[in-house]
Amino acid sequence: MKQTAQLGIANVVGVIVCYVVFYMPMNMLLYSGYLVNIPVALEEAARVDGASTWRTYWSIIFPIMKPMHATVAVLTALGTWNDVMTPLVIMSGGGMNTLPLAQMTFQTQFGTNYNLAFASYLLALIPILIFYLVCQKQILNGVVNGAVK
Repeated sequence: MKQTAQLGIANVVGVIVCYVVFYMPMNMLLYSGYLVNIPVALEEAARVDGASTWRTYWSIIFPIMKPMHATVAVLTALGTWNDVMTPLVIMSGGGMNTLPLAQMTFQTQFGTNYNLAFASYLLALIPILIFYLVCQKQILNGVVNGAVK
């Protein structure tokens, strides 16, 4: 985290860069596990029909990977939504806070304002819950298809 300060990105941009770096290995493993299950015959058929490599990817492979896109999006969003330590360390002393850091204002050394704290927890839960419910079917398909070898 010292590197973000040296690079001058000890702010929201630094947090985003750290999240991209932290979640990249897991996302790549999920994608590669899913791509192995896509038959090569689809690519060969597209090549016979005259499609270029990019056209094959964007017209055939990318849409087939929709369940894995949803899975990666929800897992990454859930992990970043609930993370407290990364923004706390990187953006310490800054004026802007993430939602979990703002929720920490309801807890002090001498007590906790439980009414406001639990209300903020409930309100913070709603967006990620809606996002998960919208993507639920795709997530299950992505996890099942990416796990089979």
